[in-house]
Amino acid sequence: MGRGKVELKRIENKINRQVTFSKRRAGLAKKAHEISVLCDADVALIVFSHRGKLFDYSTDSCMEMIIDRYERYSYAEKRLLAETNDSESSDNWSLEYAKLKGKIDLLQRNHKHYMGEDLDTMSQKDLQNLEQQLDSSLRLIRSRRSQLLYDSLSELQKTEKAILQENNMLAKKIKEKEKMAAQQAQWEQNQGPSSTSFLSPQPLPCLNIGYQGERANQTGRNDLDLNLDSLYPPCHLGCFAPCANQ
Repeated sequence: MGRGKVELKRIENKINRQVTFSKRRAGLAKKAHEISVLCDADVALIVFSHRGKLFDYSTDSCMEMIIDRYERYSYAEKRLLAETNDSESSDNWSLEYAKLKGKIDLLQRNHKHYMGEDLDTMSQKDLQNLEQQLDSSLRLIRSRRSQLLYDSLSELQKTEKAILQENNMLAKKIKEKEKMAAQQAQWEQNQGPSSTSFLSPQPLPCLNIGYQGERANQTGRNDLDLNLDSLYPPCHLGCFAPCANQ
C-alpha cells in the first residue's frame, strides 16, 4: 500500500521540521547526483537552512564555474531581451513618426485651402465642404465679435451711470454750499444796522426850563444859573444853551 499524499505546509513542530529538512535535503542531493550522471549535466545545488546554515552540492565541475556560467547566461539573456525591446521601440517610433508626418501634411494642405491656395486639385464636392466650413467659421467669428461689442457697450453704460451719479452728488453739494453762503450773507445784512445803532453814541437829552409870566426877575434867573453851575461843569453847559433860549 502506497504512502498517502502529504499536505505541503509549514511543519509547526521544530523537531519534526528539522528531521524532515535533513531527509529531504539528502534526497534532493541524491536526485541532483543522479541527474548529473544519467544526463551528463552540470548541476549546482545551494540550500540555506532556516538558521542560515549553507548546504551545497555540485558535479565534477567547480561550483564557481557553474555560477559564472549562470551569470554570463543571465547577462546575455537580459541583453538580448533589451535589444528586442529596443527594436520594438524603434519600430514604434517609426510608426509614430509616420503618423505625425501625415497629420502635419494634412494640416498644411487644409491651411492652404482656407487661404484660397492650391484649389486646382479639389473637386466640386470638396469645394462645397470648404465653403460650408468657412461660412460656419464666419458665423462664429461674427457672433464672438457681437458679444465683445455688447460687453464693451454694457461696460460703457455702467461707467456713464456712475459718472452721472457722481455729477449729481457734486451739484447737490455745490447747491448746499451756495445756500449756506446766501443765508450767512442775509444774516450779516440783518445784523448790520442794529449793531451800528447800538455802537453809535446817543445824543444827550435837552433840558427845557421855562418860566411862565412876564414878571420873572433877574434874581430868580441868577439863582437858577447858580444851581445849574453847581450841577453841571462849565464845559457841559454849551449843550443847554439852545434850550434855555426857547
